[in-house]
Amino acid sequence: MNRRYLVITELFLPTKGGTAVWFDEVYRRLGGKDIHIVTAAVPGAAEHDAAHPNSVHRLDLRRVRWLRPESLAMYGKLFVRSLALALRHRFDAVHAGRSLPEGLVAWLVGRLSWLPVTIYAHGEELTGWGRGNKYRAMCFALRHADQVIANSDFTRQALVDMGVRPERIAIVHPGVDTARFQSGLPSDDLRDGLGLAPDARLLLSVGRLQRRKGFDSVIRCLPELVASGLDVHYAIIGIGEDSAYLDELARELGVTERVHRLGHVPMDDLPRWYNACELFVLANREIGGDTEGFGIVFIEAAACGKAVIAGRAGGTGSAVIDGVTGLRVDGESQPALLAAILEILRDDVRRAALGGAGLTRARETLSWDAVATRTAALAEDNNSRRAEGKLSEN
Repeated sequence: MNRRYLVITELFLPTKGGTAVWFDEVYRRLGGKDIHIVTAAVPGAAEHDAAHPNSVHRLDLRRVRWLRPESLAMYGKLFVRSLALALRHRFDAVHAGRSLPEGLVAWLVGRLSWLPVTIYAHGEELTGWGRGNKYRAMCFALRHADQVIANSDFTRQALVDMGVRPERIAIVHPGVDTARFQSGLPSDDLRDGLGLAPDARLLLSVGRLQRRKGFDSVIRCLPELVASGLDVHYAIIGIGEDSAYLDELARELGVTERVHRLGHVPMDDLPRWYNACELFVLANREIGGDTEGFGIVFIEAAACGKAVIAGRAGGTGSAVIDGVTGLRVDGESQPALLAAILEILRDDVRRAALGGAGLTRARETLSWDAVATRTAALAEDNNSRRAEGKLSEN
């Protein structure tokens, strides 16, 4: 597509996480070496960047404990390198991976280099950062951006509530690598490794082990699922602060042998784990304003042909079409979650229909190629609006 962007993002592969994947997948499709990525130096970066089609600039973005604020050095490094690149190259726009720190830096670089600024908004940062100085700085960056890309309808509404002009907000859902995540991948060895019987039903969750993801809610359902006559096991992929809590909960409920915490798994095995399960579940909920902005894992599961269950909190409604590609339930309600799991596990036809609809949607509208095309179109729309604005001023 031959775009020339300066992209400022702390999160970029090989850093783990859906946001890092999003930026890597989209910008490699939008252009070549004329796209410059300013990002964090992380282990494995040299090997990753060597074959990358974009120009990647790595900085030490670790926070300095004795500075106030601790992120001051990060802001300074991002600004100096980004401005130098903006003055040296002819970019079409500056894109920021988040409102803070990248968005504030992008706004300043954009104003000094006369470039339009686009900031991505992911949802959880809009509702989970309180109302202090950090929130005010975030509002400033978002309100002064030429364009804000929201990942879901939920995020768009949160932006409007913060005072961002609606006409400057565009919705672009994250995507999925449909060549990597696909149905029919071999997975019997993974199930055998867990010691599952041929008729066992495997539930799967993927994500950071934190309370709002709802892993504990699924574990609490296991005793009643087993009592209903189902041989159910639960696999969890991810690491995080709740690991000991989840292990202890499984022991208390007597389901330790049915809960399989897998930690990180090899990249090639992740799509196979989606294929290995009967049902993907992430019963997310909001805790202290922290919520799910979208949920890329839901469309990864969909791309593998799996029915999904999501919590209603946050922006999951843009990732899971309720009653079509999966079910959305109140993540705070144990009975609602249990009923949804039972409904899908007991109805093979319904489960296959939900999975098939999710697979079709992932392939047709949520591939990374489709997301890149949508992103490029938004850039053209933004340029047209800016041109019209200048004409009206004259």
